Order: sequence, then structure tokens, then C-alpha cells
Amino acid sequence: MLTPFAIGLVLSAALLHAGWNALLRGGTDRAQSMLVMNIAVGVAGLAMLAVAGLPSSAAVYVVASGVLHLIYNALLVLMYRSGDLGETYPVARGTSPALVALGGSLFAGEWMGLMASVGIGLVCTGIFMLAAARAGRLHAMNLPAALATGVSIAAYTIVDGFGVRASGNWVAYVGGIFAFFLVMPLWYLARRRFAMFVMSPVEVAKAASGGLISLAAYGAIIWAMQTGSMGAVSALRETSVLFAALLGAIFLNERLTGLRIAACCVIAAGAACVGWHF
Repeated sequence: MLTPFAIGLVLSAALLHAGWNALLRGGTDRAQSMLVMNIAVGVAGLAMLAVAGLPSSAAVYVVASGVLHLIYNALLVLMYRSGDLGETYPVARGTSPALVALGGSLFAGEWMGLMASVGIGLVCTGIFMLAAARAGRLHAMNLPAALATGVSIAAYTIVDGFGVRASGNWVAYVGGIFAFFLVMPLWYLARRRFAMFVMSPVEVAKAASGGLISLAAYGAIIWAMQTGSMGAVSALRETSVLFAALLGAIFLNERLTGLRIAACCVIAAGAACVGWHF
């Protein structure tokens, strides 16, 4: 069961998560912004490992989660190249609670009841509403990329739900995951793509801030999954779709139409229903 403190922490993480996605979407070059985010997160992860030690008992989970997070980051860059934050973010985040709840049922015995099933239906309805809101203007790659991102989110969430419990030390586990993010900058260096590291100080500061915000947001989620069910934590986290819609409208000049607002609310309600069962 999630305590009131854990619920508040996860909701705060939802706001932070929407915030760093807004920073990424608002960056001049999303690939470069993601690179700087990965460097900031990777260095912070190494610092956490220096303090907490290596999560040796969960090494397999750390590697699996690290690979899945790299895939997720690549899909984010693809998703935001042409898709609005308010359009793509809810689809990506809205699909994951249903998948996480299903994975929790199959692999952890966290079986879904009627309320969770209703929640899945609401999430799917919200996704179709978002697609309808962009009918005639939706880029061909936006929806598939957003759905693929949602699958990657569900995959690393399930892996981390098991991994943090196996590790017995959430700080070491989070540090191990995020230290893995240094793979991307090392890959660019190995390929001598030094131009990727040339950015203005303002863009570097913005991207690095987004990276540290993402670490804080997901660290809170990892902490909550030590004792709380994966489905419940994931469902609460995805209330971030509402924050993303507001941030996109306020800071990125994205249109906040009535249908978009309604779709975000339906997705958030579905996520809450999925979590209600647990």
C-alpha cells in the first residue's frame, strides 16, 4: 500500500517529469539536449554509486533498465522532433499504466480487478480522443513514436519494480541505472561526433537542469516502488499528462483546446482507476 507521503512524492515526481519533458521539447536541438541531459544524469549516477556502492545483487536489472532507458531516450527525441508536447506526451505516458498493470499481474501476481479494467478502457479512449484532436494535422510518425515510447516506459518500469526490490538499496539502484546513461556521450565520442557537444551555455544549462530534474523525478518513483505496487505507482505518475498539457500551453505556446483538455483528463482518470485496484 502507498502511504500519503508516498502518494504526495509520486505526484510531485509527475510534475517534475512533465517539467523536464517540456525542457527537452523546448530545446533548440532535441538530440543535443538529450545528450547533455544524459551527461548530467550519468555523472550524478556515478556520484550516487560512490556513496551507496554497487547494486551487485540487481546487476542484471540495472543493465536491462539502462538499455531500455537508452531506447526510451531515443524514442523521445524522435517523438518531439515534430510532435507537440501536449499531443505526444499524453499518448506516451497514458499507454504505460495499462501495460505496467498487465505486467504486474502476469509477473508479480498483482491481478487487475474491474476498476483497473475500466481504467484501461479510459486510457485507450483518451488516446483516441487525442488522435481525433489532431485529425488532419497529425504527423505520420507522431502517434507510432508516442506509442512505442509508452511501451518502453512500461518495460523499464516493470524491470525497475523488480530490480529495486532485489537490490535492497534504492540509492545504489538508481545510481546504477543513471550511470548507464553515459553510454550515449561515450558513443558520440567514439564516433568523433564532437559537434554534438557544441552548444550555447544557455542551452547546456537548460538541458542539464532537465536531466537532474528527471533523476529526481524517477528516483522518487523507484523509492515508491520498493513497497508499493508497480501498477499503483505508475498510475499516479501518469497524472503528469495534465501538467504536460499546461506546461506546453504556458511555455511552448501550444494550443490547449477543449478536446485536448478532456482527453488528458480521461487519461488521468483512467490511470487513477488502474491504480485504485491496488
